[in-house]
Amino acid sequence: MEATGVLPFVRGVDLSGNDFKGGYFPENVKAMTSLRWLKLNRTGLCYLPEELGALQKLEHLSVSHNNLTTLHGELSSLPSLRAIVARANNLKNSGVPDDIFKLDDLSVLDLSYNQLTECPRELENAKNMLVLNLSHNRQLPALTALQALHLRNTQRTQSNLPTSLEGLSNLADVDLSCNDLTRVPECLYTLPSLRRLNLSSNQITELSLCIDQWVHVETLNLSRNQLTSLPSAICKLTKLKKLYLNSNKLDFDGLPSGIGKLTSLEEFMAANNNLELIPESLCRCTKLRKLVLNKNRLVTLPETIHFLTEIEVLDVRENPSLVMPPKPADRAAEWYNIDFSLQNQLRLAGASPATVAAAAAGSGPKDPLARKMRLRRLKDSAQDDQAKQVLKGMSDVAQEKNKKQEEGTDARAPGGKARRWDQSLEKPHLDYSEFFTEDVGQLPGLTIWQIENFVPVLVEEAFHGKFYEADCYIVLKTFLDDSGSLNWEIYYWIGGESTLDKKACSAIHAVNLRNYLGAECRTVREEMGDESEEFLQVFDNDISYIEGGTASGFYTVEDTHYVTRMYRVYGKKNIKLEPVPLKGASLDPRFVFLLDRGLDIYVWRGTQATLSSTTKARLFAEKINKNERKGKAEITLMMQGQEPPEFWEALGGEPSEIKKHVPDDFWPPQPKLYKVGLGLGYLELPQINYKLSVEHKTRPKVELLPRMRLLQSLLDTRCVYILDCWSDVFIWLGRKSPRLVRAAALKLGQELCGMLHRPRHAAVSRSLEGTEAQVFKAKFKNWDDVLSVDYTRNAEAVLQGPGLTGRVKRDAEKKDQMKADLTALFLPRQPPMALAEAEQLMEEWNEDLDGMEGFVLEGKKFARLPEEEFGHFYTQDCYVFLCRYWVPVEYEEEEEKKEEKEEEKAGAEGKEGEEAAAEAEEKQPEEDFQCIVYFWQGREASNMGWLTFTFSLQKKFESLFPGKLEVVRMTQQQENPKFLSHFKRKFIIHRGKRKVAQGAQQPSLYQIRTNGSALCTRCIQISTDSSLLNSEFCFILKVPFESEDNQGIVYAWVGRASDPDEAKLAEDILNTMFDASYSKQVINEGEEPENFFWVGIGAQKPYDDDAEYMKHTRLFRCSNEKGYFAVTEKCSDFCQDDLADDDIMLLDNGQEVYMWVGTQTSQVEIKLSLKACQVYIQHMRSKEHEKPRRLRLVRKGNEQHAFTRCFHAWSAFRKALA
Repeated sequence: MEATGVLPFVRGVDLSGNDFKGGYFPENVKAMTSLRWLKLNRTGLCYLPEELGALQKLEHLSVSHNNLTTLHGELSSLPSLRAIVARANNLKNSGVPDDIFKLDDLSVLDLSYNQLTECPRELENAKNMLVLNLSHNRQLPALTALQALHLRNTQRTQSNLPTSLEGLSNLADVDLSCNDLTRVPECLYTLPSLRRLNLSSNQITELSLCIDQWVHVETLNLSRNQLTSLPSAICKLTKLKKLYLNSNKLDFDGLPSGIGKLTSLEEFMAANNNLELIPESLCRCTKLRKLVLNKNRLVTLPETIHFLTEIEVLDVRENPSLVMPPKPADRAAEWYNIDFSLQNQLRLAGASPATVAAAAAGSGPKDPLARKMRLRRLKDSAQDDQAKQVLKGMSDVAQEKNKKQEEGTDARAPGGKARRWDQSLEKPHLDYSEFFTEDVGQLPGLTIWQIENFVPVLVEEAFHGKFYEADCYIVLKTFLDDSGSLNWEIYYWIGGESTLDKKACSAIHAVNLRNYLGAECRTVREEMGDESEEFLQVFDNDISYIEGGTASGFYTVEDTHYVTRMYRVYGKKNIKLEPVPLKGASLDPRFVFLLDRGLDIYVWRGTQATLSSTTKARLFAEKINKNERKGKAEITLMMQGQEPPEFWEALGGEPSEIKKHVPDDFWPPQPKLYKVGLGLGYLELPQINYKLSVEHKTRPKVELLPRMRLLQSLLDTRCVYILDCWSDVFIWLGRKSPRLVRAAALKLGQELCGMLHRPRHAAVSRSLEGTEAQVFKAKFKNWDDVLSVDYTRNAEAVLQGPGLTGRVKRDAEKKDQMKADLTALFLPRQPPMALAEAEQLMEEWNEDLDGMEGFVLEGKKFARLPEEEFGHFYTQDCYVFLCRYWVPVEYEEEEEKKEEKEEEKAGAEGKEGEEAAAEAEEKQPEEDFQCIVYFWQGREASNMGWLTFTFSLQKKFESLFPGKLEVVRMTQQQENPKFLSHFKRKFIIHRGKRKVAQGAQQPSLYQIRTNGSALCTRCIQISTDSSLLNSEFCFILKVPFESEDNQGIVYAWVGRASDPDEAKLAEDILNTMFDASYSKQVINEGEEPENFFWVGIGAQKPYDDDAEYMKHTRLFRCSNEKGYFAVTEKCSDFCQDDLADDDIMLLDNGQEVYMWVGTQTSQVEIKLSLKACQVYIQHMRSKEHEKPRRLRLVRKGNEQHAFTRCFHAWSAFRKALA
């Protein structure tokens, strides 16, 4: 294709990412004679193309990340060349031509990440060189005009650096990171213009007092060194904006107290040090925006930290002992549009008005200044009363005067005072019932009419917000004003392609509607692409345009011409469409293909294609029909071998054989998004460098990035973009983009498609914002995705089951969704179950139990568990219990129905019916049975046990008890209460594996604890440490001997404040756990024998003498998983494994409220949970003012003893199960 008039006006273009291997460089680049900058990064070039010689105005050339071995060629003939970026190639010494240094304007040369072993020979001729980057090569150039010197990772030491750099008076940027420097080189102190210095990743142990010479330094990076202190001279660097000190050995004494003199400081980072505190003067740096202090030993922060008004980032994570200073009253109660004020959250939780009012009255902070003002107002109340009386008298006089004037006006002759001109007009009575119904505008809501053949036609509610470009509409919004009266807003919308008659009729009928309603509002004109904010808010900023329109009264709409195209469907979660040549040879039996003929859409399924791909392709075709064809297209679904003649006619005939030809590793080329820029007489085409989406938790490979992060949010309504997908080129026009840019982009898109060697079936298409084709949307992530649908579910199943899920559910519930649900924080704590009630429930459940069989996983099979081991569990094992329960049969209703039928029979058969009923009653069983299989998995056991059970034992049970089997899967300390009741409070959990643990010769300690109910009583082995004892609990200590006749001694340790029932239970468990070969002894706290007890437990240490926290402990979970922020409470029988790693947990122990943060938690959840925590503390202060709670932050893995003791048998967190 010959160049049109567009290419000579192109000033810059980014062709990075295209494949120019093997001489496929586009020749039309020669026509871009005005080109100033050109990017050819990652294009596979092995040599510089000769077409560059025609670009005489080229100033900037970037050819990084290619396979260039030489720069010889056309560069020396480009007189305007200023910058050459050739990093990350294979350049050697001979590959750098000498003549490029004779270019008069050359000022930037980047040859980093190459294979240079010496400095280029003619480098001294580059008199105007400003920036030279030779990093990751091994040579140090010295130039008088040098402004930037980057020697990162070049093995610099004190010995191979020059002693002086005094001649480099312009040097402002020095990078000596990733070297072996033990101190700051003396030559750096002589640089008068130094502004940025990077000395990170060295071995520097101290700084000299000479650093006060760096009076112009703005950025100083000393991270990853061995610094223990900073000199006081650093306080003289008054222009310093960024100071990085991460990963050193700094403590509080190592920071100078006068650091607050750095008035320009904006960023201070000192993570991974030994800081216990920070100097208070640091908080006087009022411009500080970023303060990073994570991974230190911080105890607290100065209170003045709250006065840093410009702070944007405050990172104090992984400081386990940190207690934040008290914060000033927060006047803004709203975060993320959520009102976290106590009274509002109580109101949402359904509290009474009195409770809300009391919370509002008691929640205000004490303000001494406000108290003085109140006293002063009380003092002056007498004067205020007198002033009010005077004002009241004056207002009464004025009202009486106005009343007399109004009476005089009414009695005046008609000619006395003229009315408004529009009030004096006599309006003729017009009948609008032909156009508008009687009930229009009488109910709040939205009504829309479309102009069709001069008349407004009502639009269905499903199509609200979707406007055809060639149509005009009338929009009526009805609402109630503050007084409760009906009010209206009337708009008439003009489509960009609409005809004159439709425009006129929409304006006329909008006025008619206003007159019909008697409304006083104006009729507002809205034009396509330039809608007002008020109009967009009527549709929640969600309007879209559709090409075409209805018939006009003057003109007839011509049938749209559709281009026939065929697409191969690929992708698993969200399908993509790849255009293929329009011929039968393009078909592949492993894929689904979509043939689009405009009003006929065919979905072809190969013999080896999946049903899921076929379903999604059909849904995609339905979206095309609905959004682009006005529902007029016919969709045909066909299998391979069942094609109609029209299908093969469109493909040019049926092939002899449909073969596999698509490579197994097929993936289309990466899409490239260009932004069209238009200036005074020039065009530019830069590529959009997408930023990685936050949805990717792990950073993907570089070659995978573009297709994973192409997002709709990249498109700006004021701009025009070209999306190059190799076989498709889309030109996207923003609604507010200039017309000149649109025209230039259309020409440029055609040029781009022609010059970059695209296939013959490639097409250039135009998309206006709001009218994008489905094929275009499919190129972007999460833009109108096609979701899989389960057609086997009916409405009833959806209501009974979990219902809709994922994005469909979020969209369906968007309007009814709560922004935050904090109701659980205001509910009272669940009271503990009484012992008598728990025992009764235990007895009832055991009465229904007919039998129980146990199995344990040994190797790869389940073996029968001896009955004497029932109640003993090991953390590394898996158990299966088959329980058979009696279930009473309810057959009384059936008998009654049977008797009624028998009475209807003839009297002669009465006797026989009674005898048959009697026989049936004798045969009818009184009880039936049900089987429940409980699968129990220790917290250190792998998932192999569950898989083994699923494929072996479960199959056997299902065949034995068809239709009467229920499987319940449980993990350690999260057991079913009914299952626990079968062991009658003797539920013992040992560490380790069953047969291995029996031979252990180490002392072991068990704690007996009840959580909320006697049903939830467990005896769990814990670490053998006397600091874990507690006076309110009972413990069992086993001290083994090596003697054969006496295996050891076992103690039941009874705390002085423990419950008597638990003390008796401890003795029963002691006798159950150990046979006569052990010596058994029950001892009270304070009566421990020195020789065996304290020696066996490892030495006497201080321990807790009360468990008051057991009366107050509550665990809440804060999560966004429902699509909105919600707080839920765990039951009182919670354990360590209830701490979800991707959520925030709130633990209240009666004194402190701990905010536990998991490692996978989002920043939004952290901020919202902090506000929820503050609301809870405020609420508890009003309820239990004698027990004020303090807030503490806890990171996973850094929990304190006061936190861990609230959990029974706390130990290391379990790893993710395979």
